[in-house]
Amino acid sequence: MINAQVDVVALQKRTLRVLVSGQVVAAAALSAAVTVGAFVIQDILGQETPWGGVSSATFTMGSAFMSQVLARVMSRKGRRVGLQYGYSLAIVGGLVAGFGVNQSSLPIFILGLFLYGSGQASNLLSRYAAMDLAAPHQRSQAMSYILFGSTFGAVFGPVLVKPAEQLGEDMFGWSTYTGPWIASACFFVFALANVAIRLRPDPLEVSGGLRSQQGDAVRTPNLVAALRVISSIRNARVALLAMVISQVTMVAVMTMTPVHLKLHGNEDVSPYIISLHIAGMYAFSPLVGKFADHKGKLQSISVGGVLLVAATITAAIAGESANLLWPSLWLLGLGWSFGLIGGSSLLVESVPDTSRVTVQGAADLLMSFCGGLAGFSSGFIRKAFGFHMLSNLGTVLALVLFVVGVRHLYSARRSSLA
Repeated sequence: MINAQVDVVALQKRTLRVLVSGQVVAAAALSAAVTVGAFVIQDILGQETPWGGVSSATFTMGSAFMSQVLARVMSRKGRRVGLQYGYSLAIVGGLVAGFGVNQSSLPIFILGLFLYGSGQASNLLSRYAAMDLAAPHQRSQAMSYILFGSTFGAVFGPVLVKPAEQLGEDMFGWSTYTGPWIASACFFVFALANVAIRLRPDPLEVSGGLRSQQGDAVRTPNLVAALRVISSIRNARVALLAMVISQVTMVAVMTMTPVHLKLHGNEDVSPYIISLHIAGMYAFSPLVGKFADHKGKLQSISVGGVLLVAATITAAIAGESANLLWPSLWLLGLGWSFGLIGGSSLLVESVPDTSRVTVQGAADLLMSFCGGLAGFSSGFIRKAFGFHMLSNLGTVLALVLFVVGVRHLYSARRSSLA
């Protein structure tokens, strides 16, 4: 229960400002480094290696593992402490990854990537922190502000790749792709300081969501128990499916797009296409959040499915030309936004408050884990069958999302009329 002595509206506005500030810096760090991840693998193993997706897979696996760990920390100690842990590990991960790149050591680079995934887990969990104090009819919009904050950093981050590479080579004698990782670690220092100093009071504590505030009889559910809660509630199952399919489709196509562009002589435009993709993911999120709050979460999920279908079909027919990948990657990001915001909001309103935080972590774990598998396998699928076949598989998944969304939307409307 929210503390009645606190001006909740004013505190919510302040919390959103703090979280958005952290998102700008952290998103810049994540997008700058991850943009060159596949290039690092190619640099170490050779240009024709099918293992290019390992970078994205390792990063998302780290994010998946830390999502559950940080969620359990948050349920006991609050959002601020959990975010501090996540950003601190991301700093360490960025430095380790940079060292691995400079030494051309794949094991060290992979270790750094795994730790670096903590930054993504923290950013994703921040969207739930934005909803702790939000009114029920404004939860999607509150979440969307956090994703919108990522726009500026995420679009700006890839543009910093070349200057960071040049600076590292000229000033320190580092290898080409080392600079972006070290720069990203420095960016996360600002994200850490932001939440440590400014996220007070803790929104989860004010809302009464800490385990210690819910009585001794309430136990923090483990991963299996959290997934059991989701599986027992129909809307929660749909929400999780929307989050997973949106993430898998987006990661699989996005991960191999820079590799596909490089193989066809278009590496120079790769950072800008990725920036446009990230703009699609985040720039329109306030409108997406408003849509989800007013039209419904299931409607948002269905729209996400349509946009992902359009994106993957466009990517499949792009061929060697980069021209069709500009709108394709933008639609891919926008479809992901509809699916993630709709799914995440539906999840929050579907599960009991007593298991809310750990259910959020479990859902993000499964979403990131499946995204990691998609990133890992995408390189092999592209190598064996081509980029167009990888995109076609994304189309199939997106169609499943659309059908499920429409089916449950129709079912919900029939129930409301009965």
